[in-house]
Amino acid sequence: MTTSDLFRDGRLLVVAFEGWNDAGEAASGAVRALKDVLDVEPIADIDPEDYYDFQLIRPHVEFDEEGRRRLRWPGVTLYGPVGDDGMPRSGALEPELDAARAAAAGLDVSGANHENIYLLLGAEPSRGWRTFATETIDQALAADITGVILLGALLADVPHSRPIAVHVSSENPQVREELDVERSSYEGPVGILSVIAAMAEEVGIPTISLWASVPHYVHNAPSPKATLALLDKLEELVDVVIPRGDLLDEAREWEEGIDALAADDDEMRSYIDQLERARDAVEAPEASGEAIAQEFERYLRKRDDEPGEGPGAG
Repeated sequence: MTTSDLFRDGRLLVVAFEGWNDAGEAASGAVRALKDVLDVEPIADIDPEDYYDFQLIRPHVEFDEEGRRRLRWPGVTLYGPVGDDGMPRSGALEPELDAARAAAAGLDVSGANHENIYLLLGAEPSRGWRTFATETIDQALAADITGVILLGALLADVPHSRPIAVHVSSENPQVREELDVERSSYEGPVGILSVIAAMAEEVGIPTISLWASVPHYVHNAPSPKATLALLDKLEELVDVVIPRGDLLDEAREWEEGIDALAADDDEMRSYIDQLERARDAVEAPEASGEAIAQEFERYLRKRDDEPGEGPGAG
């Protein structure tokens, strides 16, 4: 896969929403990991009043640093690089100044473009999606964003013991040609990510979507392994090396924890074995299209013979 100068050198907005688009909290976890290592600050908030049903996504009460009880409302925040004057920076620093600033901030992130990365993170809105997306795109235009990377995660019939697959797609013909990625063939219900992607393309901002496949039989737990997979794929697209921190240990513990559960549950272990065989057959170097189709058909027949779609299905 070649890499477009647009996404290596441009001013990028990385987007994730909690909720429907965020199986295993993988996408929001990836953006939080970026927020922790990039030199970014909140530069804009979207007022939640018009976009959230507070009976579905309730505000939380919590104590602040001074011990006072405060309400924290659901919402979305735009993070970006901020200059010494506290104002959003209008461009990247010179390389030597960039390195000095990163060192002073104690950052381990490296690469020539990390001063040009903005983040959008929050809860998926309940209503007013077109107005919400318009406001989001207006903020992107005001920040001179030249490319948007949308992170999502979905539940899928995949084994936890194999590398997490990340599907990359774009609606932009130039991006597809330069990055050798596909156009999504999906038809069906969508989340706010698809609305923002469509509106960004309409105003001339190219987009890329990264979707991680999270094992559906562990859908109740955060999936640090899927978060790592999204960060790995993001590194391939932009000129930034992202430190992983504790994520590597957390991913290993996550996998070991599921292994321990499966060891005590014969039905779960059998189901995971089926998923592993299907995945290995697809990825085997000698696998032909016909062999892959036959293996997948066998897997589906076995699953149809069982009382459910596997442990944890629902």
